[in-house]
Amino acid sequence: MQLIRSQTKLDIVVHVDEQLDEQNRLRVTHALTKAKGVERAHFTEERHHLLVIGYDPASTSSSQILKLIRKQQLHAQLVGGL
Repeated sequence: MQLIRSQTKLDIVVHVDEQLDEQNRLRVTHALTKAKGVERAHFTEERHHLLVIGYDPASTSSSQILKLIRKQQLHAQLVGGL
């Protein structure tokens, strides 16, 4: 798995096992964007189980982001980087 750097920022893709409705997807992305180092988070339009997260690796890590998602009682796995 290779993560591509863009001016010290990284984008990752996370697979969420649960099928979430729009309200719960918004809840997840809102919680993530409030976290230190996370700059953006959104579910893909056509595949609502894929979550794209942009973050600053100097402030957080992909494992910390996964922990945040799992604290919301979700099952998630890192798919890779963009």
